[in-house]
Amino acid sequence: MEKFTLITGSANGLGKEFAKLYAKEGCNLLLIDFDEKALIETSKEIKNLYKNNVVETLISDLSKKEELHKIEEYVSNNDYFVNNLINCAGFGEQKDFIDMNEDFQLKMSDVDCNALLYLTNVFVKEMVKQNEGHIINISSLAGFMPGPYMCTYHACKSFVLSLGEAISYELRKTKVKLLTLCPGPFMSKFVEKAHNDYTFKKIKPISAEKVAEFGYKKSKKGKSLAIVGLKNRVLVFLTRLFPRSFVTMMSAKNIKKEK
Repeated sequence: MEKFTLITGSANGLGKEFAKLYAKEGCNLLLIDFDEKALIETSKEIKNLYKNNVVETLISDLSKKEELHKIEEYVSNNDYFVNNLINCAGFGEQKDFIDMNEDFQLKMSDVDCNALLYLTNVFVKEMVKQNEGHIINISSLAGFMPGPYMCTYHACKSFVLSLGEAISYELRKTKVKLLTLCPGPFMSKFVEKAHNDYTFKKIKPISAEKVAEFGYKKSKKGKSLAIVGLKNRVLVFLTRLFPRSFVTMMSAKNIKKEK
């Protein structure tokens, strides 16, 4: 079986930065995204930088279960062993709950939660069998607190956080490691799609490159949870000291300017 690093959401942003790091390590890459043009450009860029790497791409809408099956079948039919899985795909939306489109929210849940759950479950089985593997699931600082005006996204990231910590515990007696990576705001196309410019004006974002480097190092060390940035780690600690109602109010103030 040939080893491959599978990265979702790899056409841009954090996924692309992870792809560069694993390519530099000499890993074969299976890059997955729905943005065909950007994914092809990313693939070309990595091939030019690391000419000896195998870089394969799959165009996939992770909100569709049949697309998830195709990814599983592609790996199986080619007899690949996914020894590194990085679930970066996800999106959010800043909008009052009563104004949210139901289908859009369900799609968000499918991509941010269900696709990550599916791919983790599918590929961790062979990792355990081989007693080798690393998984990085991208949660967020948002996963530690409710997010009024961005409630579905915060709920999805809470799901990823809770799921990852539980699976990591179950894997503790194996050499398979699952890291739940929790960054705060970082520079990507997320803000453009989520329309949460207000948050990014209040909290200075860091680069996607720095987030990927931090997560890569923590994964190699076998960590189960990593919060990016000292200020964010302090903030998470403080959420344990205050009433949930206060944490919710402060979270809301960082997401939307109230009238």
